[in-house]
Amino acid sequence: MSAAAASTNTPSELAVPTNKTAHAFDKSALDALLLRRFFFAPSFEIYGGVAGLYDYGPTGSGLQANVIDAWRKHYIIEEDMLELDTTIMTLADVLKTSGHVDKFTDWMVKDVQTGEIYRADHLVEAVLEGRLKGNTEARGEKAKEVKDEDPKKAKKKKNVKSEAIRLDDEVVTDIEYILAKIDDYNGPQLGELIRKYNIRNPTTNNELTEPVEFNLMFESNIGPTGQIKGYLRPETAQGHFVNFGRLLEFNNGRVPFASAQIGKSFRNEIAPKQGLLRVREFTMAEIEHYVDPLDKRHARFQEVKDVVLTLLPKEVQQEGRTELTQMTVGEAVEKKVVDNETLGYFLARTQLFLEKIGIDPKRMRCRQHMANEMAHYAADCWDFEIQSSYGWVECVGCADRSAYDLSVHAARTKASLRVQQKLDEPKIVDTFECHWNAKDVGMRFKKDAPMVKEFVSGLEKEKLECIKKELAEKGTSSVQCPDGKSYDITSDLVKVEAVTKTEYMREFIPNVIEPSFGIGRILYSLLEHSYWAREQDKARGVLSLPSLVAPIKVLIVTISQDPQLRILIHDISRKMRKIGIASRVDDSSASIGKKYARNDELGTPFGCTVDFASLTKGTMTLRERDSTSQLIGPIDTVIEVVHAIVNGTMDWQAASGKLESYSGVQDVE
Repeated sequence: MSAAAASTNTPSELAVPTNKTAHAFDKSALDALLLRRFFFAPSFEIYGGVAGLYDYGPTGSGLQANVIDAWRKHYIIEEDMLELDTTIMTLADVLKTSGHVDKFTDWMVKDVQTGEIYRADHLVEAVLEGRLKGNTEARGEKAKEVKDEDPKKAKKKKNVKSEAIRLDDEVVTDIEYILAKIDDYNGPQLGELIRKYNIRNPTTNNELTEPVEFNLMFESNIGPTGQIKGYLRPETAQGHFVNFGRLLEFNNGRVPFASAQIGKSFRNEIAPKQGLLRVREFTMAEIEHYVDPLDKRHARFQEVKDVVLTLLPKEVQQEGRTELTQMTVGEAVEKKVVDNETLGYFLARTQLFLEKIGIDPKRMRCRQHMANEMAHYAADCWDFEIQSSYGWVECVGCADRSAYDLSVHAARTKASLRVQQKLDEPKIVDTFECHWNAKDVGMRFKKDAPMVKEFVSGLEKEKLECIKKELAEKGTSSVQCPDGKSYDITSDLVKVEAVTKTEYMREFIPNVIEPSFGIGRILYSLLEHSYWAREQDKARGVLSLPSLVAPIKVLIVTISQDPQLRILIHDISRKMRKIGIASRVDDSSASIGKKYARNDELGTPFGCTVDFASLTKGTMTLRERDSTSQLIGPIDTVIEVVHAIVNGTMDWQAASGKLESYSGVQDVE
């Protein structure tokens, strides 16, 4: 009997139409699979573990490496980006300048008696959602399916029980409004909600403290004396900005261009309870695209203008609604729903990347930041959120950061982080110049004086004209600087004068468009989206990982323990590995069906089986994971087909034209 016949000797192994929705998604089954097959596990588990820290096993490491490799090719290679690898240890001065020391915080509340800590916005949302569910139960109504469960961050709500209390319709409406815009509340506002709705510790029913800010950075000291203060970086972005001068020189002084970096970042999360979604050490992939502030077009925008995005604009959220809108990127930019072409371009490219690696496009949306959550300097910001059992989870952020980062680092260090652009012809321009009373400015603003002068002097013509007018009419003008503070500029400190001058060179600080990817969150979402169970057997879990990112591409097995066959499968594996195909040999005594089943759990897309016909005829069967359909052909031809499928130059349908269909019923002569 052939290998294929041996591998299909039970009904579950016969090729049947694939039904991935025969069983409801079972998160506990997926979690058990991921732990059992060591995709990832709690760090230091034998010592009791540490919340928010995880180790990746062989399959998890392989999956992450392949996702990162796909990311590098999709962005760095295709977009001709400049790749960086900057230090994790970051000087405190750098993060002070960027605003992280003062502002990189979340709101935290404590149980007044036990000291148990909660993140305020997560707790408010979980409790109020529990009350809505309890109200539904109290009214005897069937619970509604929650499609937009979490506007921004993943919340694990199983520790918050629903309260079977009947609520007035007006209260229900108020709570629904609050939940729709929960990300727009600051600390004091969250405190008001806690008092208004009498929110307590769900475990002890004790009262909670007022929300306080908690800085999420890990502090460290550099050097043996500890005199150099530093932090573990909370993002990779600052490594780009402090190297901008060198990057600009490398790019021959021209913009636009982009730098990219993949590396570890660290955040001391208040309550890391959602697996890979909220951790204290994680991998980020970040792009900083530098662009002329007067020209935010993108040269390749026409290539992506027809990509359709699912959008949740800020205006909808601010009205307490969650309706989604589908729109092409071209239309979104034209209508100014998305601020500019370059930001729209990266939204489209991100959509294509996430689909390419296996994220379900029906469970993906772009949510625009509301006013309270968007940085004061940002022109526009969108989060790619992916829906999973935890709700809607922010996995990618795409922001137009304006010129903030380069401006503050230039003001702090006096480094030249400007682009010089030679004009084709001299240009006579009417503009404004600032003449400062250096002594009085220094006395008024102290250490902030250089930053204020640098920022105000570099403002665009229209803004300087506005300041000049306010100084003339009121004697003062309030200016919000890159540090987020407002400074009152008075007429005794500066004279803004109209001038006409001839420009031969234009100087400007570029704006930055920043796509930022949380690799761990994307990876976990991909695992959820890929998981299903065979219709014939709920216990037979499958991960339908695309071959592009699957950690193991091919399983190689034999129908018997014959020494010649065992030698053959190892030879085949060596051939595959030599051409870059990650293969796995299973020469155990388990049945073929069991070998396939346990590799379906690993997401292995293909299986190759050899038998005695392989020795006499030189043939081998090829099994496709999801459909379990099989093809047969010469061993070297099968290897070529697998290589082509893995590299994306052939699909299963094309493979079926190159190899023969095989039902597993022929006998070997």
